[in-house]
Amino acid sequence: MTIKTKLYTEKIELNDIELFNKFADISLNTLPIVEKEFAVNVAIRGNIIMISGLNENVKLSSSFIYDLVNLYRLNIKISDDEIIKMSKAKIANPVINLHEQFYKAVLITHRKKVISPKTINQKKYVDAIFENDIVIGIGPAGTGKTYLSMACAINLFQKNMFDRIVLTRPAVEAGEKLGFLPGDITEKINPYLRPLYDALYEMLEFEKVVKLIEQDIIEVAPLAFMRGRTLNNSFIILDEAQNTTNEQMKMMLTRIGSGSKIVVNGDITQTDLPADKESGLITASNILTEIEGIKIINFNKTDILRHKLVQNIIKAYETNEIHRNSKK
Repeated sequence: MTIKTKLYTEKIELNDIELFNKFADISLNTLPIVEKEFAVNVAIRGNIIMISGLNENVKLSSSFIYDLVNLYRLNIKISDDEIIKMSKAKIANPVINLHEQFYKAVLITHRKKVISPKTINQKKYVDAIFENDIVIGIGPAGTGKTYLSMACAINLFQKNMFDRIVLTRPAVEAGEKLGFLPGDITEKINPYLRPLYDALYEMLEFEKVVKLIEQDIIEVAPLAFMRGRTLNNSFIILDEAQNTTNEQMKMMLTRIGSGSKIVVNGDITQTDLPADKESGLITASNILTEIEGIKIINFNKTDILRHKLVQNIIKAYETNEIHRNSKK
């Protein structure tokens, strides 16, 4: 006697074309992974995803696709390996919150904006910051290095893990000389520090930032002001580190005192140092890889979350650089 197993079908309609393409694009493996991991059949009919198979499998895989939809709506980028990992987590625990499990919020701002990692490298970066005393983030503009490290700093400061937040970057000219800029020394260096202030004001109330700066609890200063100091119980962010010399990088990394953490960020493709000066960021990323307590995270253009044209611009410059080097 042959027992016939009844198959069930569930339909998921997606009217957002960009969202639908996350699943329907044949260059992506999302739906094939769902088919394999959940033992179901998946077909596309217009803007509808049709899932068929055993009832329990269909319901679970359908729930998983809705989980992915919610993650994609948050502009989170998910690799094939992550989809497989998430699938297995969903099967093991059907009620799991995938966003909390894989992309847990780092900070909720005063405007109720949720700041969380949106790519696997961003998640590695955030995890590294929480787990290590020194973290070096290397990658192109728009990958969230400064923004996420700032969110981590405020998160841990609000939990009383640190007494101070120190934000610094080298005042290296990109086409201009400090001496030719108008104003006193404070007015001259403020343009270099503006991105750090912008991130602060987005995450905390303006009045609170001003008060914390006045109390010297938050310090925003050029790298030169760090020399000769020992920074205890501080969360330190060194931004634009590609513009540090080897001497400056060594000086900054050795400022770390008891109970402190330092995050170093930079893009080695955008160095404004003189041709005869080696970037301290490049040297540090080469010689510190094997030291316990130091973690180096490399971002790439797939981690860029700014305007979609930014990825294409960076790719065009990379191609141009390769072409120029091939002619040498």
